[in-house]
Amino acid sequence: MRRVTLLPLVAALAAAAFPTAAQAQSRAACAAPAPGMMRCFAQIEAGPRTQPALALSPFVVPPGYGPAQFHGAYALPKVTPFAAGSTKTRKKQTIAIVDAYNAPTAFADLTRFDTTFGLPAFPKCTTKVTAACFQVMNQTGGATLPASGVPSGWDVEISLDVQAAHEICQNCKLLLVEAKSPSMSDLGTAVNTAIAKGANVVSNSYGSYTTQSASAGGAAAYYNHPGHAIVVSAGDSGFGPAFPADLNTVVAVGGTNLQVGAGNTYAGESVWNNGPGQDATGSGCDNASVARSWQIALTNWAATGCGSFRAMNDVSADADPNTGAAIYDSAYGWMQVGGTSLAAPLIAGVYGLAANANIANYPASIPYAHTASLHDVTSGNDLPGNAGLPCTATIQCNAGAGYDLPTGLGTPRGIAGF
Repeated sequence: MRRVTLLPLVAALAAAAFPTAAQAQSRAACAAPAPGMMRCFAQIEAGPRTQPALALSPFVVPPGYGPAQFHGAYALPKVTPFAAGSTKTRKKQTIAIVDAYNAPTAFADLTRFDTTFGLPAFPKCTTKVTAACFQVMNQTGGATLPASGVPSGWDVEISLDVQAAHEICQNCKLLLVEAKSPSMSDLGTAVNTAIAKGANVVSNSYGSYTTQSASAGGAAAYYNHPGHAIVVSAGDSGFGPAFPADLNTVVAVGGTNLQVGAGNTYAGESVWNNGPGQDATGSGCDNASVARSWQIALTNWAATGCGSFRAMNDVSADADPNTGAAIYDSAYGWMQVGGTSLAAPLIAGVYGLAANANIANYPASIPYAHTASLHDVTSGNDLPGNAGLPCTATIQCNAGAGYDLPTGLGTPRGIAGF
């Protein structure tokens, strides 16, 4: 139910969980990509709660989960911890969002989002404002931005990624790096630029179902940045790996259906799967990238069926469009958006909050050492998978106690697992 309220009461009204629709249809934000291109993984809920442009004023709580739901259910603080030895200075973290094309209204849309949900004002970066601000650049770090992504749907992806990461870590700097196309080389170049410009965490809500690490060639190197959390969506087509989430240098993020209870409490999760002919989280075994020691050390590693190869995923977060996030895009208005495109920036935001990416060569290892600080998701599956790939082991495509491929180790329960 939508409610009208004055801005000071937005946060209080947002404390009530929004109802969820049963298996509502969703549609991909981006069209199927041309050969050799990456696809964005945003999924727009197409049920009755998707709003036309300008249907809501800034005084109306929009449909979908907002900051109160995600922070409450996942027990997250709003800002990073204090720096060691200080009670005033918080750790400065930069979350980079890498996407294709330009979203010309990205900052204005983020401002509308913040105003609606009562979040603190978030400025553009300037020579005087360098932390906890918004900055955008092209894939090589320049100010000349690529062509608009509005016709392609990538603008929705950008709105989702920027707003989801920001609502989780509200004092992290956001660096939007826009590639001139969704090719591996352009997006990969944008990732390298994000690292060069100081990003601690890089969120990537895109991928390819037709590429695995064995066939990626030099593109795999774009996602190998020790001491930085390179967070990647697992895809939306059910069981079957996707590049670059299948690389052993990244944090691969699967998707769930998150249920939020009274007072924004955690009420459970299951594998995101909207049924035959619809969408579900990706999971799978890579065909060349080897499993890291922290995966092989899992007590149930043999049951993954991955042998010596990388298992995708590491962790997971909300992705079902039926329990998706409220997102604002000037071209369309308020929308409820999911897909593992939502899960990735949520997890990127949590890595930003924890401010620990630099303590490990590959920050994907951190949750494996802190499993008690995660919600273990034990129900659901992601069958049938893309391209008819056979699921040869139970926890490749089914959730279970402990580690499983669809949901990894589980979802955030505070920041201690990151």
